[in-house]
Amino acid sequence: MKQLLMALLVSAVSSVAAAQDSPLAWAARLENSYRIVPNVTYLTASNWDAKLDLYVTRTPDKPLPTLIFIHGGGWTGGTKEGRDLAILPYLDMGMNVVNVEYRLARVAQAPAAVEDCRCALRWVIQHAKEYGVDVNKIVVSGDSAGGHLALTTGMLPASAGLDRECPGPDNLNVAAIVNWYGISDVSELLDGPNMKAYAVQWLGSASDREQIARRVSPLTYVRAGLPPVLTIHGDADPTVPYTQSVRLHKALTDAGVANELMTIPGGKHGFDCCTLAQRTSAYAKIREFLTRQRVLDAQKPPSTAQDRQ
Repeated sequence: MKQLLMALLVSAVSSVAAAQDSPLAWAARLENSYRIVPNVTYLTASNWDAKLDLYVTRTPDKPLPTLIFIHGGGWTGGTKEGRDLAILPYLDMGMNVVNVEYRLARVAQAPAAVEDCRCALRWVIQHAKEYGVDVNKIVVSGDSAGGHLALTTGMLPASAGLDRECPGPDNLNVAAIVNWYGISDVSELLDGPNMKAYAVQWLGSASDREQIARRVSPLTYVRAGLPPVLTIHGDADPTVPYTQSVRLHKALTDAGVANELMTIPGGKHGFDCCTLAQRTSAYAKIREFLTRQRVLDAQKPPSTAQDRQ
């Protein structure tokens, strides 16, 4: 917890804390509410241990809404530790957070990362009682490739055949998906004007790579009955085409799925997607979206000094 609190003190992310709190007060409140269980192995595949970090309630008998966060990096790089700051606002919303790593392309190419994240979801459900997870209020989120993996984790049907690394009887439905500028059409990134080296590396040179790309593309699985989806994307993103999020939004709307697209004007990719004000606004939108979907309780108005006496 000390590393988390130090990061909190030096990060601008602390601006999303309640206005009544100083960073020190917020840090103390989080430390009193959560415990950290790092580097838990949830799957062994390709002779590699896939691990996750848990930031969970100290009172597991009172389960909380839980966010599964998946880091980005084009399926070829990135670490869960590199996204520690990104999870802080969700802790402030009163959620558990599970920070997930998965097999990158150098360990195993597509669809391994998709399989791993589905396994992480199953692991969280199976260990819900131990860690105070409300299985009816699980949200998956991630940025860039992590946004793509959040979408596939929450949208895949069992018939997709991508749960074979960790089969089980569990219901893998989630309550909502928060997609930060994630890829929704992998095929588009393999050739043509939107070709991206990271996608080519993840798919490799297999003769059936187009088929695999469609199999791991969220747009393939749009249908009625999906969980609500909030997408956040800058309209000047050079890494993941903004048009993919526009297409996803339209497809979900046409299928009758509750969803929103929050466009960041002039936003690029990663940290450059948003100014501090825009990022703070995005987290406010996430809280509002999850409250409307009944994942979070309505936020209480901040207490006054007189109330605290």
